[in-house]
Amino acid sequence: MWDPVKYLDYADLRARPFYDLIGRIPAEKPRRVTDLGCGPGNLTADLAERWPDAIIEASDSSPEMVEAARSRGVDARVLDVNDWVPEPDTDVVISNAVLQWVPEHRVLLRRWVDLLPSGATLAFQVPGNFDAPSHALVRDLARTEEWAPRLADVVLRENEAVDSPLGYGALLADAGCAVDAWETTYLQRLAGADAVLEWITGTSLRPVKEALPGADWDHFRAQIARKLDEAYPPRPDGTTWFEFRRVFVVAVVP
Repeated sequence: MWDPVKYLDYADLRARPFYDLIGRIPAEKPRRVTDLGCGPGNLTADLAERWPDAIIEASDSSPEMVEAARSRGVDARVLDVNDWVPEPDTDVVISNAVLQWVPEHRVLLRRWVDLLPSGATLAFQVPGNFDAPSHALVRDLARTEEWAPRLADVVLRENEAVDSPLGYGALLADAGCAVDAWETTYLQRLAGADAVLEWITGTSLRPVKEALPGADWDHFRAQIARKLDEAYPPRPDGTTWFEFRRVFVVAVVP
């Protein structure tokens, strides 16, 4: 279950890749803009400001996120990204930090290119930091004798799914698209105790929390907190540096 309140921790930092992504979208007057994985809707609303004449379509697989989006006035619906089919007038598709949860999303990308109208833009970004300590330490802990029976599968799915800018560029160029692909590593200065733990609790640790009952989750959380504090030692002022790599792709359909 997604927690919209927890996800919005560090909302400004989480939003930056979204704005970097849509800033590279060349569409001037799209008819329909689709936000796949709209989350709590705090960023979807900005799409209407950029493209005021467009129909804004929003969806998310989490009922909790959709409810939060609707409370912000976003006309969102519950929908698995695997089941989405573009309307004929869809000129822009945006997927912000969603496809890492879909192991077969390369197949989805090719399908969308085939279904979208000529000139449409497909733009997405995914985390690319799955080899960083923030994720490697979680996987290592999950593989221990204590946790492996319940956690080995759930924490490895993201790591296996995400490709490099070159991989996505080749996939979409082979489909005939004009492709702009890049990566960025943000150096984020997080505040508060257990800052990196709090950051990943709202995203990558969500499947772990779902797989464990309350007391077990508290125990796992305490164990990983100690490891993360060693890997990301807080500064004397209480802040913590956190390197966060993202992979971006903007592709224009032939």
